[in-house]
Amino acid sequence: MRRFSEEDATATSRSYHRADWQVIKDLVPYLLAYKWRVGFALAFMVLAKFANLGVPIVLKEMVNALDVNTMAGALLVVPIGLIVGYGLLRLSTSIFTELREALFAKVTQSAVRQIALNVFNHLHRLSLNFHLSRQTGGVSRDIERGTRAIQTLVSFSLYSIFPTFFEFALVLGYLAIFYDIWFSVITLVALVLYIIFTVVVTEWRSQLRRTMNQFDTRANQKAVDALLNFETVKYFGNEAYEANRYDQSMQQYQKAAITSQKSLAALNLGQQIIISVGLVLIVWRAAAGVADGSLTLGDLVLVNTLMIQLYMPLNFLGVVYRELKQSTADIDRMFNLLNEPQDIVDKPGAPTLIIANPGRGPRVVFDHVSFSYDKQRPVLNDISFAIEAGTTTAVVGRSGAGKSTLSRLLFRFYEVDQGSITLDGQDVRQVTQSSLRGAIGIVPQDTVLFNDTIGYNIRYGRPEATQAELEAAAQAAQLQSFIDRLPQGYDTPVGERGLKLSGGEKQRLAIARTLLKHPAMLVFDEATSALDSRTERALQAELWGLARNRTTLIIAHRLSTIVHADQILVIDHGELVEQGTHQALMAKQGTYAQMWQMQQSQAQ
Repeated sequence: MRRFSEEDATATSRSYHRADWQVIKDLVPYLLAYKWRVGFALAFMVLAKFANLGVPIVLKEMVNALDVNTMAGALLVVPIGLIVGYGLLRLSTSIFTELREALFAKVTQSAVRQIALNVFNHLHRLSLNFHLSRQTGGVSRDIERGTRAIQTLVSFSLYSIFPTFFEFALVLGYLAIFYDIWFSVITLVALVLYIIFTVVVTEWRSQLRRTMNQFDTRANQKAVDALLNFETVKYFGNEAYEANRYDQSMQQYQKAAITSQKSLAALNLGQQIIISVGLVLIVWRAAAGVADGSLTLGDLVLVNTLMIQLYMPLNFLGVVYRELKQSTADIDRMFNLLNEPQDIVDKPGAPTLIIANPGRGPRVVFDHVSFSYDKQRPVLNDISFAIEAGTTTAVVGRSGAGKSTLSRLLFRFYEVDQGSITLDGQDVRQVTQSSLRGAIGIVPQDTVLFNDTIGYNIRYGRPEATQAELEAAAQAAQLQSFIDRLPQGYDTPVGERGLKLSGGEKQRLAIARTLLKHPAMLVFDEATSALDSRTERALQAELWGLARNRTTLIIAHRLSTIVHADQILVIDHGELVEQGTHQALMAKQGTYAQMWQMQQSQAQ
C-alpha cells in the first residue's frame, strides 16, 4: 500500500480549502443573530481606541507643562489636572475593552453552539455509506478544531485585527494633521511593508500548517481505531505494530512541525526588522524636530509613545494572522461536513408513514428490487416477495448472499437501484424517514451500545418509557434475572461499545431495547446468534410470541430457529432462488434442503 506522503496531505487539504472570505461569509449569519450586541461591542471598541489615543496626547501636555519655566503655582495646578485626566483615559480604555468582551461573549458562544449542533444533526442525516467511508476519529477532530477555531477567529478579529487597524487610522490621521507629513508617511510605509511581508510569508506557511494538520488527523485516526479495537490488538499481540503505525504518523507530523517552526522564526525576524527600522526613523525625525525647535520634548514623547502603542499589537499581527488563516481552514473543514450532500433526502412535503393496523403491522412488498453498493458488484438482483401483515418471513442464505441488505433497504439507509419497497402500499421513498424508521424495530447482529448504563441503553428504544415498561421489556428479553444479580442493577455501566457485557448479554439488551420501542414491524438480524442453546431456546419462544400477529422479518443463519415461519425466502448470490414454508422447501429437495441437511450433520 502506498504511504501517505506530504504531497498527499497537501493535495487533500487543497481539495477542501476554500477562499477565506467564503468561510467568513458562511460564519457571519450566526454572529448577526445578536445584531445589537455586535453593534454595542463595536461601539465600545471605537470608544476604547479614542481613549487610547488620548493617553499619549495628555502625556505630551504633562511633559510640556513640567518643562516650562513658570511660577511654582502653575506647576502644581496644571500637572495635577493632566495626571487625573491621564488616569481617567487609561481607565476608560480598560472599561470599554472589558464591556466589549463581556457583550460579545454570548455572540461567540452562541455561534459555536449553533454551528456544532447543526453539524451534529447533519452528520446524523447523512447516509450510512458516508459513515462507513469516514473514520470517526478524523470527523470528531474536525468538529473539535472547527468549534475552537470559531472562538479564535472571532476573538482575534474583534479584539486584535479591527481595533489595531482602527487605531492605525486614528494615529495616521492625527500625525497628518498636527505634525510633519513624513511622520505619517514613515508610519504608513512601515505598516504596508509589514502587512505585505506577513501575508506573503504566512500564505506560504499555511500550506505547511495544513500539511501538519493532515498528519495530526491521520495520527489521531490511527490512535482512536487502535484504542476502540484494543481487544483485537491484544488478541493478536499487535501492540508494537500499532505503536509503530502511530509513530510513523507522528514522525511525519514531527517533520512537518519542525519545518513550520523554522519558517516561523524567519517570519518573526523579518517582522522585527521592519518594525525596528520604522521606529528608528520616526524617533530620528522627532529628535531632529526637538533639536531645531520645531517640536517640543512633549512631542518627542508623544510620537514615541504612539509608535510603541501601535507596534506592540503589531508585533502580534503575524501570530494573529496565522491563527486567523488556520482558523478559517479549520472552520472550512467543519463547514465542509455541514455541506456534505445527503444521499437520502425526504421529498418536499413528504407525508408520514401510515400503518393501517399498528397492532398487526404493515404489509411489506419488495417489487423487482435490485441494488448494489458498488456498481460493478450487484448485491440484489430483481428480488420480489411480499410479507403479509401479521405474518413472519424468514430469509436464509450463505454469508454475503445479501440478507442483511434487505433490512438496510427497508430502513432506507440506501436507495434501491431499481424496483420499489412499500409498506401498506406506501413507497418508502415517498414518506418521511423518521416515520418509516419509527415504525420498524430491529435487533442487529452486531450490537453496539452507548457507554452508559444498562437502563439508559434499554430506554433508548423509547426515552419517555416508564420504569415499569423498562422492566417489562427486560423481562421479555430474558434479561431481568441477570440485572437482578448486579449490585448496581439498571445503573450498571456497560463500558465502551458495551464491552463489559458478554455477547449474549448485549444481544438480549438489544432485544429489550427493541421491544420497548413497540414498533409495528420487527426485524431480527441474527438476533440470537450470540446466545447459548438454552437461552436461545427460551428466548426463541418469547420472540415467536412477540412476532405472532405482527409483521416480522427474520434474517437467520441457523435454520432450526425459523422452521415455524409463515414463509422462508432462500437467497443465493443476490437472487431469490426458493420460497415457501419449511415443509414445502424440504419437499423440493433444493438449496434449502441441502442447507438443512448440512446443518443437521454439523449439529450431530
